[in-house]
Amino acid sequence: MKFTTEQIATMDAIITRYPRKRSAIMPLLHFVQSIDGYVTNEGIEVIAQKLELATAEVTAVSTFYTQYKSKPVGEYHVGICTNTLCAVMGGDAIFESIKEHLDIENDGVTADGKVSVEHIECNAACDYAPVVMVNWEFFDNQTVQSVKDLVDGARAGNPPAPTRGPKTLRTWKQNSAVLAGISDGLANEGLQAGEPTLLGLKRSKGGN
Repeated sequence: MKFTTEQIATMDAIITRYPRKRSAIMPLLHFVQSIDGYVTNEGIEVIAQKLELATAEVTAVSTFYTQYKSKPVGEYHVGICTNTLCAVMGGDAIFESIKEHLDIENDGVTADGKVSVEHIECNAACDYAPVVMVNWEFFDNQTVQSVKDLVDGARAGNPPAPTRGPKTLRTWKQNSAVLAGISDGLANEGLQAGEPTLLGLKRSKGGN
């Protein structure tokens, strides 16, 4: 695909935020992903040209970080934590049941293109285990049934709100744009940090 004049201008604006152009590589990858839903070869080539890098350098970054996808994912990309704490709290059961429920395997996408599933090693939210993330938004203290309801709602175009963060679950492309640094105006919406997260801070200040 060819990028539009407006998209190229956005890339240029992202680059100007950084004293060294190459520092813009990750937000540019997120921006490219927000357009097609994954990092295309054309996107890699344009980023390389803009940053005066070899395409291999851009590809190395895009393949190192799991947030970047080399093929299309669902409109709602579901990451289920299967690391130790989430696993023993039910994460493994959730992962297996959701694959069966959607009739897809790990990294698979439903036929309607609405939902994809990926096992995640850690969502860095162990105090809410088992944790699921959808388009990098948190769904805490999940069960097999709650995640089934979540993916069914997503396929019907009516996903539940994340446990923390924005009150409306944004699509994969929309949240990729946010990760590129393009504000959607929702940064301060909803609960930012729950009680379990704040408990350590409270106790450090002498609270119970």
